Amino acid sequence: MASTSGLSRRRGAAGAKPEGGALAPSSTQPSLSPSHSRPTSPLSAPGQPSNASPVGHKVAYDERDLNNSEDERVNPRLTLMEEGYLSFWNDNISYTLRGCIVLELALRHRIAMVRDPNRRRFPLADRYIEVIDDKLTGEVLLDEALKMMKVSERMSVGTWIDLMSGETWNVMKIGYQLKQVRERLAKGLVDKGVLRTEKRNFLLFDMATHPVSDPTFKDDVLRRTLSLLTSRTAAVPTSNMYGEEVRYRTIRAVSMVCAAFAANVLENALVHLSYDQRENAFAKADELLADFSQWPFGAYGPSGIAGGGMGGGVAGGAVGSKTSGTRPGGIATGGSAASAESANLAEIMRLARLETVGQGTGDSPGGAEKQTQRELCLEVVAACVEVFRRMDSLL
Repeated sequence: MASTSGLSRRRGAAGAKPEGGALAPSSTQPSLSPSHSRPTSPLSAPGQPSNASPVGHKVAYDERDLNNSEDERVNPRLTLMEEGYLSFWNDNISYTLRGCIVLELALRHRIAMVRDPNRRRFPLADRYIEVIDDKLTGEVLLDEALKMMKVSERMSVGTWIDLMSGETWNVMKIGYQLKQVRERLAKGLVDKGVLRTEKRNFLLFDMATHPVSDPTFKDDVLRRTLSLLTSRTAAVPTSNMYGEEVRYRTIRAVSMVCAAFAANVLENALVHLSYDQRENAFAKADELLADFSQWPFGAYGPSGIAGGGMGGGVAGGAVGSKTSGTRPGGIATGGSAASAESANLAEIMRLARLETVGQGTGDSPGGAEKQTQRELCLEVVAACVEVFRRMDSLL
C-alpha cells in the first residue's frame, strides 16, 4: 500500500510543488526538469544548424558523402540497371544486371583498370580492376559492390561479374553474390517515383507488382534506343540522348543498348516496328556490340585492320572505306540506305571518341594524368561490353 501511494505521489508531483522526501529537489542537487536558461552548447551555436537528434544524441556524418552535387550534375537520374527491363522470367537479365553495375561504377569514375603495361597481353574481360574512388554514389547496389571491391583482392571484370551473379564453384566466395537485385531495383524506382507498388492476385497468391507511375522516364529510354538503332541519317540525334551536362552520354547510351541486346530484352523497344526495320535495328545493335567491345573503341574493322570501318584517330572523324555487306551479319540494305547506316555508325564512334578524350558534354580534357585515368575507366566499359558479346555468342 505504501508503494502504491508513493507511485501516486510521483505521478501527481508533475504539476504540484513537492513537499519533501527523497525525490524533492534541494539546493545542492541539480534540477531534473529541463531548464529554459540552459547555456548554449559550443557545438550548436546560435544561427548554426545543430546535428543533435530530438532525443539528444549526436549524429555523425561525413560531409563528403552528402556533397554529391557534382555527381548529380554529370550522371543521369536513373542508372543503367534501372533503365532496363526487369523481367523476373528472363535468366539472362540477372547476369547482365551485374555487368551493368560494373559499367555504372566505371562511368562514375569509381573503378578503373589496374595501370599495368602487361595487362594488354590478356583479353579485356580478364584484366584486373581496382577502386580509385571509394566515395559513395547514393545508389544502394552500387555502394554495396564498391565496398566489396574495396576490401577484396584485385580481380578481373569477368570474375567480378561471375561472383556477383553467384556463378562460382568456390564456396569461399559465395558471399560476393548480390541478392535480390531486381527487387531492390524495383523498390529504388518506386522511391524515385518511376514505378508504384500494387498487389495483384495470381491464382491463389498475392504478388507485389510495380507498374509504371511516371511514363516520362520510359519514353526517354525508348526514344534514346530508337534514335541509335533506327536513325536513317548520318547525323546522330543528340537531342534524344541524355541531358547536355551528362558525362559520356553517347557511350552510356550505347552501353545500355548493348546490355539490352545481350539480355534479350531489346525487342521490347522494337515491337511496333516492321519486320525489316526490326532486323536492321538488331543488326545495328550487333555492330555496336562488336565495335564497343574493343579498346580503343572501334580499334579493328571487319577485316582486322586497325581503325577500319569506323574512321581515324581518337578525336578524328574520318569515315573509313566501309561498304555495304562487308561485315558478316551486318546491315544488308543496299545503296544510299547502307551508306547512311555506315555514316551514322561512324558518327556514333566519332562522338564516343570525343568523349574518350574529354571533349564531350559534361566533361573537360584536363591534364595528362586525368586523361590516363579517364581511359582506364572507359577500358572497363569496353571489357563489360566484351562480356556481353560473349553472352550473345553463346545464345
